[in-house]
Amino acid sequence: MEHKNSKTRWVLILLGAVLLTGGLLRWVVLQPYLIPSPSMEPGMVPGDHIIVNRLSYRMWAPTRGDVVVFAFPKDLKRTFVKRVIAVEGEKVELRDNKVFVNGVPIQEFYVKPGDYPPYGPEIVPVGKVFVLGDNRRESEDSREWGLLPKNYLLGKAWFIYYPIQRFKLI
Repeated sequence: MEHKNSKTRWVLILLGAVLLTGGLLRWVVLQPYLIPSPSMEPGMVPGDHIIVNRLSYRMWAPTRGDVVVFAFPKDLKRTFVKRVIAVEGEKVELRDNKVFVNGVPIQEFYVKPGDYPPYGPEIVPVGKVFVLGDNRRESEDSREWGLLPKNYLLGKAWFIYYPIQRFKLI
């Protein structure tokens, strides 16, 4: 009888460890977010649920093209999702409905077509990034509120997990 109790105890300990690790993993490393607005269309639409790696920018610097979740500079209780367009030391400019980084137009297959006003040129200083929504006409981003401090970055978006028919890597 004692052998059976010992097995049960170990199973419960193992189950508790798995649940604790899963909970920590969810809140410390991977966190779900909801896309609330059309600012990232067409790739992400309102109602999409995404998973974000919260360790990404504690270990690596953001790079152009990363889709990031961050604390909104004008209200740190709110979170936004945008795409990194330029990083430290790069010159960014928007003109003729194109984005230029260091004077070269970048390829943006993810952008929703449409007209948007010119911006810059501006050199991104150390400790900041320039972010834009993919739907430039419907996005509140660096053009409006300025360059984003890197310490406001909460994580890198990895994939859409819900609705299931929209599942894809970001």
